[in-house]
Amino acid sequence: SPPNKLKSTRWLQERPNWKKKMNSIEKKDAWEKPRHNPLNASDSESRASSFGVSSSQSGGSTTREDSRPQDPEMTWAKVVGKKKRNKAMRRCRREEDLKPYQAELIRLQQYLEQNRRRMIILFEGRDAAGKGGTIRRVTRYMNEKHYRVVALGRPTEEQKTQWFFQKYVREFPRGGEIVLFDRSWYNRAVVERVFGFCTDEEYQNFMIGCPGFEKDIVRQGTILVKLYFSVTKEEQARRFERRKTDNLRQWKLSEIDVQAQDRWDEFTTQKYEMLKHTNTTHSPWTIIRSNNKHLARLNAMKVILNAVPYERLDPELNFVPDHDIVVSGSRELELMEAQRLKKGRFVG
Repeated sequence: SPPNKLKSTRWLQERPNWKKKMNSIEKKDAWEKPRHNPLNASDSESRASSFGVSSSQSGGSTTREDSRPQDPEMTWAKVVGKKKRNKAMRRCRREEDLKPYQAELIRLQQYLEQNRRRMIILFEGRDAAGKGGTIRRVTRYMNEKHYRVVALGRPTEEQKTQWFFQKYVREFPRGGEIVLFDRSWYNRAVVERVFGFCTDEEYQNFMIGCPGFEKDIVRQGTILVKLYFSVTKEEQARRFERRKTDNLRQWKLSEIDVQAQDRWDEFTTQKYEMLKHTNTTHSPWTIIRSNNKHLARLNAMKVILNAVPYERLDPELNFVPDHDIVVSGSRELELMEAQRLKKGRFVG
C-alpha cells in the first residue's frame, strides 16, 4: 500500500544517518572499555577490530582512527608528576648506595672510641661546592655523643687579639671523638686574603706557621684529613641561581657568595698558593671534584675510611676512590701549573 511504500522509502533515506549513529555509539563504547595489557595479542586484536583496524594493517600494534582530544593541563601534570617520581627514585637509589659506607663509618667511630684516638676532618672548598651536604651524609648514622660539627663565625674582638689558631684548638676532639670543621683555619689562606679581612703580615705568618702547626697535631696522635671540594665556575653559577629561587636554600646565599663568581680568578690563585705551601707529607690535601654531588659524597667517605686502620665491616666493599673524582694535592698542583703554562692563567 502507499503508506507502507512511503515508510519503506523514508527508511532507505535515513539509513546512512542511522549507520553513522551506530558507528559513533560503537566507538564510544570502545573508549569506555577498560584498558588491556598491550602485550596480550588477543586483547590487541580485539581492540583493533573494535576500531575497524586489523593487527596486520598496524604492523602488530593497534592504532586508533580518531584519538580523543586530551586536556593540555592534564597532560603536563602527568609529565611533571612522572619527572618528580623519577627524581625521587634516583635520590632514593643514591641514598641506598651510601648506606654501606655509612655503616663503615659507624665501625670507624667505634674503633676510635675503643682506642681513644682523635680525628679531625677539614671540609674546605669554594662556595656551593657541596661541603655541608657531604657532612650531613657522613654523620647521618653516627653516634652523636662522639662527633661534633664545628662551623665558626666571624672572630670576636677578643679573638682578634689572641693567637690565630687558639679558637680552633679550643674545638679540638677528645679521645674517641671526631670533629668535622665546616671551613677551618684555612679561611685565612683564601677567603680572608681575597676580601682583605687580614693584613699581609697576618697572611704570611699563617702560611709559614700552618705546616708546623699541623705537623704537631699529627705527631701527637691526631688523625688529620684535609678535603678540598672543587667545583667548576659554571656549576657554581647554576647552584647560586637555584639558591636565589628556592625558598629552602635562600639562607645559604651570602654577600660573599654573590661576589664569588666575579672574584673567581682571585680564589683560584689563592687556592694554588694554599696547596703550594700547606700540602705536606704529614698533612696532605685531597681534592674532591664535586660537580656531581653524589659521587663527591661517596668518594669523600672512601677517603675518610681509608685514613683510619680499623677492621672493615664488609671487606668485599669497594674502598678504592674514583681517580676522576679524587685527586691528590700534589697532582692538583701539577694540573694547575700545566694550565698556567698552556693558557697563561689558572682555570679552576
